[in-house]
Amino acid sequence: MAIYHCSIKIISRGKGKSAVAAAAYRSGEKIINEYDGMIHDYTRKGGIVHTEILLPDNAPPEFSDRSILWNAVEKIEKAKNSQLAREIEIALPKELTAEQQKNLVKDYCKNHFVSVGMCADICIHDKRDGNPHAHIMLTMRPFNEDRTWGEKQKKEYAFDSNGNKIYDKKKRQYKCKSIPTTDWNEQTKAEEWREAWANIANEYLQRHNIDERIDHRSYERQGIDKIPSIHLGVAASQMERRGIQTDRGNRNRKIKTDNQLLRETKARLNKLKNWLAAELKPPKSTQGNSILSINIVDILSGLLENKEIKSRYGKIADLKAFANSFSFLQQNGITTLPQLQEKLSDIRGRYDTIHGKMKANEKRQKVVNKHIEQAEKYAKYKTVYNQYQQLPPKKQATFYEQHTAAIIHFEAAERYLKQHMGNKKSLPLKAWKNEAAQLAAAKTVLQNDFAVLREEVRQVEVIKRTMEKAVNTEERGTTKKRDMEI
Repeated sequence: MAIYHCSIKIISRGKGKSAVAAAAYRSGEKIINEYDGMIHDYTRKGGIVHTEILLPDNAPPEFSDRSILWNAVEKIEKAKNSQLAREIEIALPKELTAEQQKNLVKDYCKNHFVSVGMCADICIHDKRDGNPHAHIMLTMRPFNEDRTWGEKQKKEYAFDSNGNKIYDKKKRQYKCKSIPTTDWNEQTKAEEWREAWANIANEYLQRHNIDERIDHRSYERQGIDKIPSIHLGVAASQMERRGIQTDRGNRNRKIKTDNQLLRETKARLNKLKNWLAAELKPPKSTQGNSILSINIVDILSGLLENKEIKSRYGKIADLKAFANSFSFLQQNGITTLPQLQEKLSDIRGRYDTIHGKMKANEKRQKVVNKHIEQAEKYAKYKTVYNQYQQLPPKKQATFYEQHTAAIIHFEAAERYLKQHMGNKKSLPLKAWKNEAAQLAAAKTVLQNDFAVLREEVRQVEVIKRTMEKAVNTEERGTTKKRDMEI
């Protein structure tokens, strides 16, 4: 089925990144970085099915050459911490053909990036493993009308009441603030682009008569009351497709089972609620006992005493049902339908509580497990990365080619941990593992509580069926007596 994935990140020199290296890797090309002289050769990389550069009207035509484009970016960005490019990675609907996927990505880029002045470098990857996706690298600067690079931001000076610039003696410069020349870095843009991807992908799916749809919102924002599954990742996905079960795959299968049971239990509770509401509806006639005071045990006992039940096995089955129902009613102090309704309301409240805690538990488990995973990758690849950093620039290129995966994993783990560790100086791996164990134990308790709740739902269903059977038996007896009198 079509899945939603759209991640947005910045390729920054301040984090040791290179736009040329990123472009070479994603396109599977050999490109020399004129900024530092490093050669990035990824011509042996497989799974690249399409590459293309889309240019806005004011961009120089020669920028359709990947090497010229990204070397121009490296040249214009002179600061050590320059933001070189923005990358958007999107999962492509595998229900579409390769040509449809390509046109989808191009339309998305033209409508939302190229039309406002960005160059878009598109690289589509598909290893035929069920995970087709696209990498879109975007330029960060606008273009002037003469096809030269524009400024990312401009200075806005502060003036006094006489219209003179205000001088800051401490900083030895005029007071000013930087104003972005585009809105591309505004916080709202990421959400806008993510939503736009879902919309255009759904348009393509509908256009080609495919029922699948994707949504950029979380289950909570969509109002979907279910536990979200976890992201498998490339390695686990490949193993699962080969029939090899993974921890992540097993977790998703358990989440799927839990969601099915939760959905089924909710439907059963609603059905029981509707039944009791109908039973407790005020009768049109005031003759006889009020439904509010009818004793449930008396009704069930009447079924056992009914002489029409001739089958020995039927008698035994009713006796067992009565014994279980009586025990449930006695334990909960229930004798009337309003009391049963109150019990059902309590069960529904507990269902909501358990469901909410299960979702919160799974959400936190996902976060903590991600912490642990990244911390372990950081520790695993730290030695290789330190070796890479200690080499002179001319030798780094060769080392990088030999250890690309390890370096990429380390850098990704380092970025992640810096973002989530706060002011902690050492990795709290032990604390994270302890929390993961506590969450797993809490989940087991929740699942046990849910099993108890499901048994209570079953008991109420048994009471419902037994009461309906008793009423039907009584009605048949009344009808038979009337026929005999006639």
